[in-house]
Amino acid sequence: MKNLSALGVGLLFGLGLILSGMANPAKVTGFLDLAGARDPSPGLVMGGAIGVGFFAFRLAAQRKQSWLGEPIHLPGTREITPRLIVGSLLFGIGWGLAGICPGPGIVLVGALSVKGLVFVLAMLAGMRVYHLLNKPLA
Repeated sequence: MKNLSALGVGLLFGLGLILSGMANPAKVTGFLDLAGARDPSPGLVMGGAIGVGFFAFRLAAQRKQSWLGEPIHLPGTREITPRLIVGSLLFGIGWGLAGICPGPGIVLVGALSVKGLVFVLAMLAGMRVYHLLNKPLA
């Protein structure tokens, strides 16, 4: 049941990315292009996601288990660390340059996009480098 639920939620998320245009790198870079032909519509998509997420996290904070009986793990701290800032900057720079973030990258791989495949492979390589660099710290 857990895997079927994950599949359903993933398909719904992917469909939402496609319908909203967020899986289209040109639409995302158009949103970020402050000097050119700016497309503000992704801002509405992100605003809607923030609204849904706000209430979803409030509900999750009141529960100890998910609806499927799994434990809920929410962040234990609200501390802003240099590591968080650097990670956020790297994510934002990559998103701005490629117009792709992890969710849309996976959607693009499913659509057989070479750009999406290159992005996901680079993302996996970056995750591996992070793991190797942080191994001694763990």
